[in-house]
Amino acid sequence: MDAETIFKALADEHRRALLDMLFERDGQTLSQLEAPFAMTRFGVMKHLQILEDAGLVTTRKVGREKFHYLNPMPIQLVYDRWVSKYAQPFTQQLAELKHVLEGESMSQYPTHIQQLYIKTTPERLWQALTQGEFTRQYYFGTHFDSALQPGAAYRYAYANGVTMLEGEILEIDPPRKMVMSFYPRWSGEETGNQRSVVTYEIEPKGDVCKLTLSHAGLDPAQPLTAGMIDGWAEILSGLKTLLETGDPLRTTG
Repeated sequence: MDAETIFKALADEHRRALLDMLFERDGQTLSQLEAPFAMTRFGVMKHLQILEDAGLVTTRKVGREKFHYLNPMPIQLVYDRWVSKYAQPFTQQLAELKHVLEGESMSQYPTHIQQLYIKTTPERLWQALTQGEFTRQYYFGTHFDSALQPGAAYRYAYANGVTMLEGEILEIDPPRKMVMSFYPRWSGEETGNQRSVVTYEIEPKGDVCKLTLSHAGLDPAQPLTAGMIDGWAEILSGLKTLLETGDPLRTTG
């Protein structure tokens, strides 16, 4: 998505307000989003469509309901291009995504969704997601290792052999979809047993691929959650840069 389309989508205060609402609580229906506005339902729908066309909002249908999710990737990519090369290392993140909700079961937690378009083939994108020589260039220097079949274990490990995260392949359909349980290990066992599920979906669109990442079951009460969401933006930005330029993403200097 080009920067001009993103900037135009952000230019309207109503659309910025809709993004703020999704920033506070992701996965809302049209009825929930239209409630605070003194405009028609159709007017809110038009604003949401502009945001969706700009890639700033993604949607998922569950039964008869359509849920809207904040997609920070276009803003992250604009940030990477126009801001990060001038910024100091500790100012890389645009904002900390926060989720406010109740309940304890994984199904009650919001699903964090990010989408981006990458100029590559499904096969090449699949290789980048599943081969260690690629992941070490964009996934915080870790090497991905797995037998890549249902029920197989996987792990991302640093060069010194220490495991950053691990889990199990729950579903796999090369080069279209992979579902995996997700156990972070980088902060120690006391916080590393939070279980969630990550899904990669690849859809060819002409000479580009749409990659959708869904992370379900993130508990907002856990200290790792905000860092995971920020981390996905950096990982996916690095993946796109690597595939489109052949070079790892440089976020500083």
